[in-house]
Amino acid sequence: MPFQALEIELSGPVATIWMNRPDLHNAFDEILIAELTAACVALDDDPDVRVVVLAGRGKSFSAGADLNWMRRAANNGLDDNLHDARALAKMLRTLAAMTKPTIARVQGAALGGGMGLASACDVAIASTRAVFATSEVRFGIIPSAISPYVLRAIGARQASRYFQSAERIDAARAREIGLVHEAVAPEQLDAKVQEIVDALLQGGPLAQAAAKDLIRAVDGQPVNDTLVEETAHRIAHLRATPEAREGISAFLEKRQPNWIGE
Repeated sequence: MPFQALEIELSGPVATIWMNRPDLHNAFDEILIAELTAACVALDDDPDVRVVVLAGRGKSFSAGADLNWMRRAANNGLDDNLHDARALAKMLRTLAAMTKPTIARVQGAALGGGMGLASACDVAIASTRAVFATSEVRFGIIPSAISPYVLRAIGARQASRYFQSAERIDAARAREIGLVHEAVAPEQLDAKVQEIVDALLQGGPLAQAAAKDLIRAVDGQPVNDTLVEETAHRIAHLRATPEAREGISAFLEKRQPNWIGE
């Protein structure tokens, strides 16, 4: 699939989506939004891909929405604005809903929608040069489309501060509030991403997809009879799958399961 704003790099079972607008700090417009949505769908459907890494070329991960695109949107009517807003929301949801593990490789600025992209990934690894912000209020708007993913990452209390203040968040603070999982020196960023990739490749792909769905089902729910019964059904179903039988057999036989390559 040819792309204008992205590059897809395949390395065995790992696919890296490179946002490739370095001169514009990987800010997104309607083209990048459509292409990233399509790339996530295609890679999720590819049985040879096990892990997806989202990264940005150049100095920045993503500066969020392209200001020229936002200016055009500001001059459009409600219907056009709704179309653009829905496309952005669909892109973020498509990324967040992928059945495969996703990792954000954040080497620089992740502002506005860029912070949303990092939050929508399952794992976020940042360079100590990275900086984050929900900067929308400084443009007279709100971080609406990204809010479900940022709130999931940092919680409502932290969001109450940063959605309104638009303060810059350095990598150390980002890790402290749960926005990123690791913050490492720039020269260690790729090694840390690879470390997480290697760990993810040890897990069963169907189990990982089920684990992601489990989190969505359980998070925020009261622990009652209904939830307990649902979790029992989920593990009972997984135990009966060929993948689980293979995983247990491999452990008992002291060998690698068949989903781990040579």
